Amino acid sequence: MSKNAKSKKEWFDKPDPTGKTDSGEVGLRFTCTQCGHCCTGPTGFVLFTDDEAAAMARDLEITKAEFYTQYTRDTLVGKSLKEIVVDGFGYDCVFLARGKDGKTGCQVYGSRPEQCRTWPFWKSNLVDKQAWQEEADGCPGMNTGKLHTPEHIRLTRDRVEI
Repeated sequence: MSKNAKSKKEWFDKPDPTGKTDSGEVGLRFTCTQCGHCCTGPTGFVLFTDDEAAAMARDLEITKAEFYTQYTRDTLVGKSLKEIVVDGFGYDCVFLARGKDGKTGCQVYGSRPEQCRTWPFWKSNLVDKQAWQEEADGCPGMNTGKLHTPEHIRLTRDRVEI
């Protein structure tokens, strides 16, 4: 941990940062419920690296060129995974699979981009308690399940610029 990270306390370093309990625990809780809310909604983007594209192409058993042609689009911020409009949900990631039981899954889970791997510990979600809670209102896995330490949260947050 850097010297600066040790000296600067953030809101999630405080006991009971979300104010939902009085346990005194430090950090944030999150366990994925496979609801798919993080993979659908208003149009957006899922950025990925060329190495991640190669890994996803391998998982799909296609060439990297085919992957780029079939599953990506250009945006102002770079290449993004395509989206599919789904009635009642909005824009689903092209790799989001919906089951009849309401659960969702990722068709490239093992090779999913870093942006996906780091949810919900994005800089934009960790600005303050209010930003976290706004996202938690749509994600049933936030504020429940596994407790993540502030150090883990910081390390995960710093892996992507979102």
